[in-house]
Amino acid sequence: MTAHSMAMRAYAQFGSPTKTERQAEYDTIARVTHELKSAAKEAAANFPRLAAALHKNNQLWTLLAADVSDAQNGLPKELRARILYLAEFTKRHSAQVLGKTADAAPLIEINTAILRGLNNRTGQP
Repeated sequence: MTAHSMAMRAYAQFGSPTKTERQAEYDTIARVTHELKSAAKEAAANFPRLAAALHKNNQLWTLLAADVSDAQNGLPKELRARILYLAEFTKRHSAQVLGKTADAAPLIEINTAILRGLNNRTGQP
């Protein structure tokens, strides 16, 4: 066995397939959604956890809004506008959840719908 083949075998054990941007986006939204859903279930007992999850969700939507606002974004204009609307809705509704005048269910539903859309495009399970 040559040094080259030994190195290839050693590194192959630790190698993992590279994620596409869409897969990374899916994973990030899924992680934030899971955190939000879990925190929402415990809101009465641990409101600070819900507040932290809402903050992460707002950060996610701020990034999504910034991405679709870029002129170089390849998504159709109508879809970009819808994402901007959802980002604004998410911000307003999160404030209502923090004020205890609404619950997080609509935010979770929106994220889940986005995940379904990404799933159709990425082949995620």
